[in-house]
Amino acid sequence: MARSENSRALFAAAALAGFCLPAQAAIIGTCTIMIGASGTMKSNPAINIFGSKQAGGSSAGATITANSTLCSILNLLDCYSVSAPAPIAFTSAPSGGDTNVTFATVFRLDGSGVDIPGSSPQRVTNGTHTIQVDLTATKSPGIFPAGNYQGTVTVRCE
Repeated sequence: MARSENSRALFAAAALAGFCLPAQAAIIGTCTIMIGASGTMKSNPAINIFGSKQAGGSSAGATITANSTLCSILNLLDCYSVSAPAPIAFTSAPSGGDTNVTFATVFRLDGSGVDIPGSSPQRVTNGTHTIQVDLTATKSPGIFPAGNYQGTVTVRCE
């Protein structure tokens, strides 16, 4: 009989420990990303940089709608964060197009002119936010071979 009581006590302790987790460990809500305009990357005159910030290029855009119950109830304790980390390669490129290439992204929230590094999560409050994303690919050494290139940046809301 003592063994049964110890099992119940151990179960009760384990259940109690589960209730002691910090409130910010779980987000209750949703974060929706609606993809808008695709960006356009253009090359620099030396053909060693492709980027949406080059002359003739354009940023990609999306709309983010965050809705976290805990963010509302706990006064921004547990809101969503947005980031747009750089890819590790082009989605498509001609032969040799990915060799010796580094990628970088920046993004801007809600029309701000301030570039935020893509891998730096930024907290967003409940509501709708716009994001503009720029991708830059730099080939060093060398130049990009002729052909069609496509890059994809994943916008995250976590």
